[in-house]
Amino acid sequence: MSPQAARLFRLLGIHPGPEFSLHAAAALAGLPASHARQALDTLVGAHLLEQTAPDRYEFHDLLRAYATDQARREEPPEGHTAALRRVLDWYVHTADAVQGWVEPDEDRLPLGPPAESVVPLAFADRDQAVDWSEREHTNLLAAVRAAAAGELDRHAWQLTAILFYARARSTSVDDWLSVAPIGVDAVRRQGEPAGEAGLLECLGMSYTRANLLAKSRDCHEGALAIRRARGDRYGEAQSLNLLGLVHLRLRELSEAEASFRRAGAAFGELGFPYWESIALINLADARHQAGRIEEAARDAEEALAAYRARDDRPNVGRALRLLSSIHLERGAPAEARRAATEAVNIALDLRHHVLEGFWLIALGNAQRALGEHSEALVSFQRSAALHRRLGDRSREAMAWQGAGETYRAMGRLVEAADFHRRAVAAHRELGDHWQEALALDALADALAADDGDRSRRHRAEALRIVDSFDDPRAVELRARVEGR
Repeated sequence: MSPQAARLFRLLGIHPGPEFSLHAAAALAGLPASHARQALDTLVGAHLLEQTAPDRYEFHDLLRAYATDQARREEPPEGHTAALRRVLDWYVHTADAVQGWVEPDEDRLPLGPPAESVVPLAFADRDQAVDWSEREHTNLLAAVRAAAAGELDRHAWQLTAILFYARARSTSVDDWLSVAPIGVDAVRRQGEPAGEAGLLECLGMSYTRANLLAKSRDCHEGALAIRRARGDRYGEAQSLNLLGLVHLRLRELSEAEASFRRAGAAFGELGFPYWESIALINLADARHQAGRIEEAARDAEEALAAYRARDDRPNVGRALRLLSSIHLERGAPAEARRAATEAVNIALDLRHHVLEGFWLIALGNAQRALGEHSEALVSFQRSAALHRRLGDRSREAMAWQGAGETYRAMGRLVEAADFHRRAVAAHRELGDHWQEALALDALADALAADDGDRSRRHRAEALRIVDSFDDPRAVELRARVEGR
């Protein structure tokens, strides 16, 4: 075996994961890709590596342990650290290129140049970037852990922050949460308050998605305090907007509206029309949840026009999802289905499972209103499956609720009651009292014909919960439940 191939074999034992690409191997060894390929071909021919796909390789387990041991024994400490730094540079800068395609409107970290001889990948389009993120998901998580173990704190926190935006949207929120504390600890050791605020923001958004709302609030308030201390008005507006989303999940609708108003005003004063429109669609959502339909519709239409003018497809979909619910309440189910169908198609084109799962609930509701019960059940079942995989139990329960209402519309009350019970249990466990009340009321309807006593108990429990809310939609729900 050539010295170059033998050295590459040893250095591959430093790679964070057992499976890797040609370009990661080239970065690790500080070689041009053509030279790395020759060495990899030698290792494959000697049965020390297996080629699993074009330019993709992996170790057999025992051989990886042997390579790791050889790297520790034969590479000087500075060479070991330099190799790890090079491959982490490659992952950081390539993931940053992914973020540029996947979340182009989010702020990018100011990165220094990669180590000499490291050539990060560039991508021709969004699909290429998403493909890379999906293939490298496990390696990216392992790279954060390897950076921390190697005391490379800057790599650890920067990769954690970039990975939040560059990660595959088909993965569970729990995956990123598993490495987030590593990034937060690393950025604090580095004494980077702006980076700490950014990571707390990402952590807060992840906790929101995981329905850990108290933790989410703490993170966003921590980020807000740092940004105010630094005089960062733009960052302060971001934190206010995200705190508004926590209030919205908690159904603290007045607080949510106040946060969105303050954030939108700040973005407008600072000259950030994109983020001003984000605060506006969030404000529309808060008004819709409060039952202020016409105000919500006005805001959502204004935001949609801005998004279409920019060809901002993810946010076009967000506005259409909300407008679908508004159309349904206005008694226009065909318009609701049209808007929701366009939204879901956008999510499918973007390969964004989080958005697809949520928007399928709106589509299912519109399909049920039109009597398209089989199609509605498909939408709700797909939504529940996506949310289960993504780790969002609240929205999984909302999909169950939609399926239960569809079975009830079909006269299949036993199946309807089963789905409503599952929704009640999930929302109760998560502490989402509003959704619990809605599910209890639906369960009472499903049981009314065959088990009147239990139906009345569930309705009374729903009323007890609703009494703690005073917004127009809650008043309407209370009157409806009392009238049955």
